[in-house]
Amino acid sequence: MEEESFEVTVTDTLETLENTDLHQFDLIVPNWTQDTIKQEQLKPLIKAVEDGTGLAGLHGGMGDSFRQETDYQFMVGGQWVSHPGNDGVKYTVRIHDSKHPLTKGLEDFEVVSEQYYLHVDPVVTVHASTDFPLTDGPHSANGPVQMPVVWSKKWGKGNVYYCSLGHVAEIVRMPEVISLMRNGMIWAARSENK
Repeated sequence: MEEESFEVTVTDTLETLENTDLHQFDLIVPNWTQDTIKQEQLKPLIKAVEDGTGLAGLHGGMGDSFRQETDYQFMVGGQWVSHPGNDGVKYTVRIHDSKHPLTKGLEDFEVVSEQYYLHVDPVVTVHASTDFPLTDGPHSANGPVQMPVVWSKKWGKGNVYYCSLGHVAEIVRMPEVISLMRNGMIWAARSENK
């Protein structure tokens, strides 16, 4: 984000959410897997996004945060529930529109990692997806589905962007994932020009 001329603040505590005016930020990028969050931390986050602060993240850092907080999941647009086959599943990420600003110039690509099965809000705009099932299990009896991998949505005046890819650094370093995250963060960030 610094390469895109953003001033970046990094914090490693959820107390920042209750002790800082979050409206001063153009973008919040959570990276907090599982755990719990206090209401005095969650409510300011939800309100800041509703008022126009962007929210963007990936993998479990945003999609598997605060499992007990359905308001958070509603804002994000989904929640991780499983990764059948665990780590090491080879799958294709299918780009839906390579001309869209979030996926511009990208083509389908393969990943070997966790393949996230998510509960997804039907209102999200899906920009990339993957096919399930690729591994056997009780879920296979339901037949094939296209599972979103990248989506966007609005939360009040705020833009929300999510990408399920990640798990290990080598996935996050893939050029395709870097492009998806850079595009998504820039798109989600508050801008007077939007």
